[in-house]
Amino acid sequence: MDRRVSWMLTLIFLTSISTVNAHESIAGKRQPCTNEGEEVAVDSINKDFHCFKCRCQNGFVECDPEQCPSVDDCYMLVKKPPGVCCEKCRECFHRGRMYPSGAEWSDPEDPCSSFKCEAGVVTESNIQCYTQCSDPLPPRPGQCCPTCIGCTLNGQRVEDGREVTLREDPCLKCQCNGKKLTCMKKACPVLQCPVSKQSRRPGECCPRCTERREIRQFPGKCILGKGFHQDKKKFEADSCSPCVCTNGTSICQRTTCPVLECAPELQRQEPDSCCPTCPPPTMELQSVCSHNGTIYQDNDTWDLNPCAACRCHRGNTRCTQTKCPELKCRPNQTLVTPPGQCCAKCEDTAGICTVFGDPHYKTFDGKFFSFQGSCKYQLTADCKDHSFSIRVTNDARGTRVSSWTKTVTLKMGETKVNLGQKMRVKVNGSRILPPYNLENVLSVNMTADGVVVDTFLGIRLLWDGVSFLQVQAAAKYKGRLCGLCGNYNDISRDDLKTRHGDNVSDDHVWPFGNSWRVGGRKACGRHRESRRSNACRNRKRWGVCKALHDSAIFGSCGSHVNPSNYMQACRKDMCECPSDLCYCDSFVAYAHECTRLGVELPNWRHATKCTRANIRNSANAKMLPPPQELGELIQRHQKRTRKPQHGARSRAEELRKHIPKPVMHQHRITADRTPPPLH
Repeated sequence: MDRRVSWMLTLIFLTSISTVNAHESIAGKRQPCTNEGEEVAVDSINKDFHCFKCRCQNGFVECDPEQCPSVDDCYMLVKKPPGVCCEKCRECFHRGRMYPSGAEWSDPEDPCSSFKCEAGVVTESNIQCYTQCSDPLPPRPGQCCPTCIGCTLNGQRVEDGREVTLREDPCLKCQCNGKKLTCMKKACPVLQCPVSKQSRRPGECCPRCTERREIRQFPGKCILGKGFHQDKKKFEADSCSPCVCTNGTSICQRTTCPVLECAPELQRQEPDSCCPTCPPPTMELQSVCSHNGTIYQDNDTWDLNPCAACRCHRGNTRCTQTKCPELKCRPNQTLVTPPGQCCAKCEDTAGICTVFGDPHYKTFDGKFFSFQGSCKYQLTADCKDHSFSIRVTNDARGTRVSSWTKTVTLKMGETKVNLGQKMRVKVNGSRILPPYNLENVLSVNMTADGVVVDTFLGIRLLWDGVSFLQVQAAAKYKGRLCGLCGNYNDISRDDLKTRHGDNVSDDHVWPFGNSWRVGGRKACGRHRESRRSNACRNRKRWGVCKALHDSAIFGSCGSHVNPSNYMQACRKDMCECPSDLCYCDSFVAYAHECTRLGVELPNWRHATKCTRANIRNSANAKMLPPPQELGELIQRHQKRTRKPQHGARSRAEELRKHIPKPVMHQHRITADRTPPPLH
């Protein structure tokens, strides 16, 4: 396992920590966490973990080893003393000084000399300069090579601080500094490992060692390849690299080969030569080049791709390749390559807020909480520039303490979008059928997962037409949002912040949720809110939630997303579930999160009976009162509707929202008093 790869380490019940071939292996169980995105202190769990930095990601503690110099291709590792985190490659002793492996330097009196330390071997070589311009500037004091004004090589623009190479000779390195281009070539370092353990990757200049080894050291003596050499003894690493052992360091000399400008397939190396050569030029000078079937005139340039460009020079095609730096992004970032650009860069990922079930919320910063208010609430809004707001209306659906999201309202300036049950969509009050496009404002499309609303502001909504809602906010909104979805600042512990700016604890979710209520009491589904107690009368129904931990149903999802929060949500939903499929709400949210992280899932809907048709039918059942109360409500309806009060809202009108026609007919409600179908 590569030490640079993010490890998902066990932080409790550790059973073993061992070192094999300089790799640490750790066994145990994964540690859950709740403060999404924040660092987790692990020193108190195991003292050996001081070499790791851990944070909470997707509900699990994930740890990276301390940022150490790369030793992937070091063939002579130094044994780590106790308490030291980083592995270290053997150093070099040269002219009275110690140099770490990988260090490069030059002689102060001769800037064209080059020295490099590689795992106890110092390679001395000369620098070869390369200038493409006709009037280069002379080298500055302390520099070896002249420079060309303008950072362009073979038609390829060289960005400041970026390195480019020639396709014909990848050992030539060119850099731009202050709009001046400098190109030079150095010899490849002599490697500690035998030739049989060396390999060169396509497009790279020098070979690497393919293994890492911790080799016993012998003070004052040198080990190189398969040879063991006494101090002051001269030897050859190869036919082109004479060496001498000096105080345990192999000092080798190599000649830097001239820069080659012919195509790689034309380069040849004679058996008795240390450097490859190009074929001699022909007497006939060509003025055109042919590349991939296209003819180019002399000095013409063209792009191969954003990272490479070519130039026609006297009949020869010369191409330049940009070398991109290796990047490692933070957990809340992703590596992306912008269109038309060569190198990838780390960009902040869009924030995701999820609402599902008896409303459970996962904020933009990963905070989980449940809030069963049955009114209208501000889910999220741009509280800085007020460019948009999203409100949700929660419906009690005939229960005492539960509720589900019923409708979603997005406002952007003069544009208003309403998302309702059964995939119904309204724009500015008019019913529309997806696909729908409002130029430079938004688009509405229908997918297998539901209705998708994309806005030009960088806000995206996914609504399944029942109770699942996902809001995606572009990274530009970080620190600008407020509402039930939190403030989107990469810190989860301050997401329960009320409208008045008070940060409350997990035990005070109701004051937090109610502070974001809008629309007044008339927008509430219950006249009086009843906070849910911890008691659950239907624990026997919890068994169905165990499917979240079943790899046969959700595949490898459990190794990417901690299902614990979804398990708790599932159990809460089943406590007062007016149908048998309330667990599907948690399953849908869990599957969406796994899919978003790139996990391929089996057909979990079929295995759990959470098909879209079943979920829609279940939503209708949630609208009904509990079965034991249905008969009593209908009897009350029959009595009260005989003498309706003038000017008052009759109970029949209220029941029409909750009792479908078939049920009303079964209880002999007269046709003229039958309420309309659900929604």
